[in-house]
Parts: sequence; C-alpha cells; structure tokens
Amino acid sequence: MNKKRLFTKTMIAAAITLTSQQALSAGFQLNAQSATGLGRAFAGDAVIADNASVMSRNAAAMSLFDAPAISLGLNVIDTDINIKNAQYSNPRSANSGSLDDQSVGDSTLVPNIYYIHPINDQWAVGAGIYSNFGTKTEFSDDYAANEFGGLTDVKSVNFALSASYRINQQWSVGGGLDIVYGSGKLKRSVKVGPPTAEQKINLLDVDADGVGVGWNVGTVFELDDRNRFGLSYRYSPELETEGDMSFAGSTSGNPDISNDKLKMPLPDMAEFSGFHKLNDKFAVHYSVQWIGWSAFDKLATTGGDTLNTYEWQDGWHYALGGTYYLNNDWTLRTGYMYDTSAQDQKTSISVPDSDRQWFSGGFTYHLDAKSNIDFGLTYLMGKDVDVNEVSPVGTTISATTRANALLYGIQYSRSF
Repeated sequence: MNKKRLFTKTMIAAAITLTSQQALSAGFQLNAQSATGLGRAFAGDAVIADNASVMSRNAAAMSLFDAPAISLGLNVIDTDINIKNAQYSNPRSANSGSLDDQSVGDSTLVPNIYYIHPINDQWAVGAGIYSNFGTKTEFSDDYAANEFGGLTDVKSVNFALSASYRINQQWSVGGGLDIVYGSGKLKRSVKVGPPTAEQKINLLDVDADGVGVGWNVGTVFELDDRNRFGLSYRYSPELETEGDMSFAGSTSGNPDISNDKLKMPLPDMAEFSGFHKLNDKFAVHYSVQWIGWSAFDKLATTGGDTLNTYEWQDGWHYALGGTYYLNNDWTLRTGYMYDTSAQDQKTSISVPDSDRQWFSGGFTYHLDAKSNIDFGLTYLMGKDVDVNEVSPVGTTISATTRANALLYGIQYSRSF
C-alpha cells in the first residue's frame, strides 16, 4: 500500500470517528408537546392539567378530568444556528484556511393530538400522538469541512396509550405505553488530494428508520383544591433502525452495511412539577426535569461497528411560570426555563449545544364554556461555544457556534 492510499484510509477512519459523534446531539430533544406548555416554558406541565396535552408529561394527571377532553395543535421550531470564525486545516486538501460562516438551522413542524376519556370516578384512559425527539442541520454541499458538518436529520413520533386510577381524594396514579417511531438521515464526506485531482470521499450515508416500545408511570398528589404536585418517569427505548446505510470505516471492509441495524439509545426522563393557585386571579407553577443523556454512550450497529463513543452528561431543566386569570374569556401565562447542555468536553459544529435560557409567554382565549384556543411563544437563547475538533492525521477545525431558536404554537382544546 503506497503512502497516499495509507493516508487516505487513515483519514477516512479518523474523520468518521469525529463526525459520527455529531450525528445526534442534545439538540434532538424536543419540548414542543403543546402550545399551552410552550407559553409557560413547560413550568408545572406534569400537573396543571388545563387541557388533554398533560398526558404527554404525566398520565396520572388524567384523573383530574371529569369529562372527555380533546386537544390538537401545531408547534413550530425555527432554529438559528450559526458557525462563525471557522479555521480549517487539512494537509491533503486545497481548502484549508478560513471558511465562510454557515447558517445551518431549519424550521420544524411538530403537530400533536390528545384525547382523554374518564370512564368513571376512578378510571380514565387516553391516547396521544406527539414527538419527544427531532432535529435537523444541513451544511452546504461545498462546505470544505463536511467531515465535521454534513447532514443530520432526525425525526420521531410517539404513539401513546395511557390509563389513570384515582386512589382517593388526594392520590392518583397512571401509566402507559409509548410506541416510538424514529427515522434518521446522516451524511458525512471529506475532500482529499491536490487542487487538480481533489476527491470527495463519502464517509457516512444513512437513511434508516425503526420502531421501539417504551413506557411511563406517574403520580399526582392533591394537597387541596389549590395546591398539587406531580411526579413522572418515562422509559425511552433503544431504537434499532434499518435501511440504506454506507459506512466507509466498516470493520468488514465493505462500506455497505445495509444488512445491519443501527442502534439508537434514547434518554429516560423524570419530572417533578408543582402548581399553587394563590388566589382567584394568580397561580405559580414550576418543574424540574432530568434527562438521562449519559445513556447515549455510543452509536453502533448490530454488525459490530461502533461509529463513535460519547462523553455526554445527564441534562436538567429548571422552569418557573405564572398564570393570570384575567377574566372569563382570557387567561395569560408566562415562564422561564434554564436548560443544561448534554455535551461536556466533546463539542461539535454539526449540532451545536450549550446551556440555554427559555423566555416564554402565551394566552388562552375561551371561545365558550367548553372550548378554547391557546397560543404560545418562546425565545430560546443559547451561548457562544468555542469548538475545537482535531483528527489524528492533522485535520482540524476551530470555530465559534451559537444556537438560538424561536418556538411558537397554536392549539385548540375542547371538553364534552
């Protein structure tokens, strides 16, 4: 094997090790289960139960309904992700040096629908369709450092079936099954060779999907009519996806690994919420959520190929909100959330991650005694992060990343 071929093979393996860690990031968790929750930064959402969307956070809260209820809505996530001041070094490419700034954000539509049906004074059942995970970033095809960038497009849909049981006037419990459908498109490439004979080598090309089954449990404690607490836990499955997959670093020597399955571990989540109606006009509410990102330890296939290992840490959300009951027609709400990053020492330009702040506001307009329209708006503000990525063969990139987002949603709810 000559030196050029040896360098090229080594570079492919090194670049895959780097880029595969960017395939999925903390950014693929969604908080977009309802427009109502969006308007208060999801503070108290595991226990407030002002419409049927509460079942997405805590099945036990369905016991708070005394009539059938339906909610359907649409949330939009408009991301603003910038890669700036990038310096790229590739000893075997003519594209080394300063790179143009990149804007790799996108707009994502997240619909949802929920239905809760009380059977009697003790039992209630519910069904919902919504999403907990999803993200998309796409660098331009001519970006010189697409071994660090490329395309990352992850989507998921959660089909939920839940039930709740009221033990007594204070305690309720609930749980359910989550059927999670996930799909992903991942592309990475690298350019090698002199300007007159530069080659683009595809490192990773995945278009796969799969289904997994998870579950959730929860409880609600009602201190009295104005004060209650909720606690829930959600087990997220490890998805095994299959489809068209090409991986240049396959241990078999054959880049076509379509006969294998790609294993995608999803994080478990736990949430504690409180709601306190201080008087007829005002209520405060809060939530603390834990997200078990440390379970996302590697991205591997059933054929024995490990695309990358990770050094992620568990994440936390801390949210505080307030609701003002203006009159019979209007309810106003606001909220703030501090959301911690899952990435620790390893960072990337592909799906930038940082601690974030959520600034939220929203309202409900009551069309009549049994139906209403909700609107929620959130500005999500990230931080500048200095990213330095290095390959063993000397390919490097340094840049400053920042990820902000605007989230807005509308929702219709009705009781029967």
